[in-house]
Amino acid sequence: MASIADFVSTLADDSQDPGAHKDFPLMPEGEAYDMGHAPDGTPLFDPRILDSHEFMRNPYPYYRILRDHYPVFHDKLHNTYWVTRYDDVSNCYFDDEGYNTIPKGSSSGVLGNTQLELSGIEHRRRRNLYGQHLVGQALKARVPSIQRLARQKIDDWDTIDDENVVSEKDGVRTVALGAAFANEFPIRVVCEVLGFPEEARSDFYYWYNSMMSGLGGSETHKQGLEARQHLEDYVEGIVAERRDTPTYLYDQDGKNLGKDIISKLCESKVDDDFLSTEEITSNITLIVAAGGETTRGAIMNLWYLLLQHPEQFAAIQQDDALWDAAFHETLRHSSPIGGQPRHNSFDVELQGVHVPAGSLMQMVDFSANHDERIFKNPETFNIFRDDLYSGKLLRSGYRKDGRCSHMAFGVGPHLCPGAWISHQEAVEGSRILNARLKNPRINFDKQPKDIDGKSLAPIGLISVRELHVDYDV
Repeated sequence: MASIADFVSTLADDSQDPGAHKDFPLMPEGEAYDMGHAPDGTPLFDPRILDSHEFMRNPYPYYRILRDHYPVFHDKLHNTYWVTRYDDVSNCYFDDEGYNTIPKGSSSGVLGNTQLELSGIEHRRRRNLYGQHLVGQALKARVPSIQRLARQKIDDWDTIDDENVVSEKDGVRTVALGAAFANEFPIRVVCEVLGFPEEARSDFYYWYNSMMSGLGGSETHKQGLEARQHLEDYVEGIVAERRDTPTYLYDQDGKNLGKDIISKLCESKVDDDFLSTEEITSNITLIVAAGGETTRGAIMNLWYLLLQHPEQFAAIQQDDALWDAAFHETLRHSSPIGGQPRHNSFDVELQGVHVPAGSLMQMVDFSANHDERIFKNPETFNIFRDDLYSGKLLRSGYRKDGRCSHMAFGVGPHLCPGAWISHQEAVEGSRILNARLKNPRINFDKQPKDIDGKSLAPIGLISVRELHVDYDV
């Protein structure tokens, strides 16, 4: 009798035709489309589902099939090995020798030659150039600035003349939380930390959006490359100035907090050589990518989920400290970061699957965060769950007394460099929003609906793009 692996391999080979495409029906959230079964009853997995709209909106029942039956799935259609169980993803992240870096060229196109594509000592040396500004006391000192920027962004609502962003009727104001707050607020924070002049921040917002869009495909890649070149041209002038005259960050009382990140990068050396302007620009784009899009998605998903769970939102009103738990549960349940690609340095055997050296391996954080072996009822959003660690973000991760950290930022040497500032921005920004929004609730009429035409659309693999919130004026 043929093995299950033979059936899966045949199914993948059948979809190798460049023109192969399958329209999968949209299933109720949490239910998987039946892709067939092996003779022993094991469900088969058609890799074409990964390119479907069904998978984008309803991925978790398909990840469960992979975790339960094909935890390391050789996807011949996409020439990829998908690693989907929490323990395997975690172990691979920590094995910096066996799974040492993301594939070459996957970030350099738009972001430049970033340290994402480095490993070992080269990665550590470059990461430490700016890491000191994104953790510990340096981070705590910026809380007042983050709060000030959040308040300023909300104050701007009174001057917005666009009914699609802010409108008011009968004592109720409706605000598009993305356009009015979450899209730009993280960029303002990161720009201030980096040390960009105030007059350059509107340009930087354009550069950032263009570069992020340029990561997504060929249609926007050219615009992303042009934006990055404009950014590098601008940074070249700043670097020339800061090499001679560094600038500093200050707290709300005018106390000097030390040099901004651009000034520190200008005086940093690797192998006794100062960083080039291109290297500094690459560090800047990486920081903004990590602290910008991640935070935007975290804020949007956080409020989308909380406002659908009023009893949990009410608990936060009574205990402000629960914002940290809500942030971590949001990133476990609906992370804006799907995972990280890796190349294995040598042949490996993982979950009984032989993976040749140099293969593309996808560490699926989405799936790891929903692994029933780690988290009970993983599809349930619950800020009170007792199996999720909600303390300080640790590069070493956390696994103790039945609690584990989520994988949204990864763990190990390549833990997202913007993890700490993303946590700080999302929590502090949400606290300010909560203080200013009276009786907030989702405007159901303006939100996209699921396939039943009534319930709100699931988050799926893409963070909420827009959230229309009503609140009492």
